[in-house]
Amino acid sequence: MKPKLRKSRLRPWAAACVALVTAASVAATAPAALAGEERHAAPLPPAVEAIMHKPGYEHAQWGLYEVDPSDGTVIHSQFARQSFVPGSDTKLVTISAAWHSLGPDHRFTTPVYATGTRRGSTLDGNLALVAQGDLTMGGRTKPDGSVDYTNVDHTSANDLPGATLTPENPLAGLNQIARQVRRSGITRVNGNVVIDPRIFTPPALNPQPTPLIINDNLIDLLTTPTTPGHAAKLFWRPQVAPYRVVSHVRTVAAGGTTNISVTTSPDGTRIWLSGTIAAGSQPLLRTSDIQDPNAFGRTALIEALGRAGVSVSAVPTGRNPVRTLPPSYGGDPRVAAFVSPPYRQYAKLILKVSHNLGANLALCNMAVLVGSKDCIGAGFAVEHHFLTKVAHVDPTQFALDDGRGGDATEKATPVGLAEILGYWLHTPDATAFRYSLPILGVNGSNAISCPDCPAKGKVFAKPGTVIGVDDLNSRLAVADQSQAGYLLTNDGHLVVFVVLVNSATAPDLNGTIRIFDDTNQISALLQEEASEHL
Repeated sequence: MKPKLRKSRLRPWAAACVALVTAASVAATAPAALAGEERHAAPLPPAVEAIMHKPGYEHAQWGLYEVDPSDGTVIHSQFARQSFVPGSDTKLVTISAAWHSLGPDHRFTTPVYATGTRRGSTLDGNLALVAQGDLTMGGRTKPDGSVDYTNVDHTSANDLPGATLTPENPLAGLNQIARQVRRSGITRVNGNVVIDPRIFTPPALNPQPTPLIINDNLIDLLTTPTTPGHAAKLFWRPQVAPYRVVSHVRTVAAGGTTNISVTTSPDGTRIWLSGTIAAGSQPLLRTSDIQDPNAFGRTALIEALGRAGVSVSAVPTGRNPVRTLPPSYGGDPRVAAFVSPPYRQYAKLILKVSHNLGANLALCNMAVLVGSKDCIGAGFAVEHHFLTKVAHVDPTQFALDDGRGGDATEKATPVGLAEILGYWLHTPDATAFRYSLPILGVNGSNAISCPDCPAKGKVFAKPGTVIGVDDLNSRLAVADQSQAGYLLTNDGHLVVFVVLVNSATAPDLNGTIRIFDDTNQISALLQEEASEHL
């Protein structure tokens, strides 16, 4: 794992991949060997050039590449073969490799084995849940089997305004498992419940993927205002022992200050909220990390078993007794199994909301596929094979050290990203992949931008964002803001495009939002121009 750059100081935006930025911009001149792309491409539309010269971009570097995939014609090209910080556009590489390697219909089956002996309805032994790296464990699964999301995900609640919860029960998968155990005939476990996390070694990534994930390894804390002078209302989930939450948030007059802070005990099981929320304002969501996912999952499963009518003799709280696990399960009966939605649904979640945990987890999923527990070494080996042997994309156009795009040291060329997007157009999943991307003005991370422009609903693109702090000048440094995806012309023609800006600056968070909107506005202008001329 490469060293991170002052990551505790970072402030992300737009379901962003977050990393600190140095003041250095990328090289300002394109190499001579651009194969004539920029010489023969059309000039950028004046409206696009005007955006690129707005305040905040004085020392920035813009990269842009637009190509007609039907015949390979390069429409626009600017520094297209130079390396840029890609931010969350890294997820296009990660998820493309995982989608292909795992297969769009791949499902994670999380089994539970009964180790020991049965005496009628009593198990003298343990129940072992063998974690499989299932991203949601049923916590977002809708009745139709699809995976639910909101445009601003709860995983971004501490960084972004407007984060909301999906309505599904985060414990749904464990509840299903518990009911299956009861249907197997077991009503009492004289022993323990153990989470088996041995399928892979959690890598030193942020956020860290773990074999068992419940509610994205987060406790949700939703505060709703009441009347001025009174305590605000708190809803929190999932409610599992020994976690306890105490709120001291007060409601203040309408128009007053909303500012809620969260503190925790060293082990994260005691959570306190303090601050104020303005009357009449929307509920405010915050989250707190689950520091020991295995211990949390073990207790949550014991509680679910109790609700299903299965008692467990072991103390329900405490550390996961991993040392009691058998070397293998041999002839131990499988008494339950939770089956996930198909991977294409997870890919859609990851791309729509820029789900950082899911993107990092994809490296582990690919490692497990080839029989390895090494998420980084084996996961990137699978990704490298995908690029070279399947997508036929030169992997040296990228420099990556995680799945999400979390470092300013990571690099990608506009051409490289465009080639991955072009690869999908020749696959049976072309349409499914395109609709997995945020849609301008409609859904996902780009839902809030350009809601009334002519290009609404016709730009399918993954945004990327990397924001850090420029303490020298008391401002924010935007290492990357980007969009990469497809333009759908008014007559139904698809165009591949990538636009990135590195080393922009903003006075505050609102300024970074304007940069985000600028890249979406450029996407919209390119869509309108393509509709007129193609």
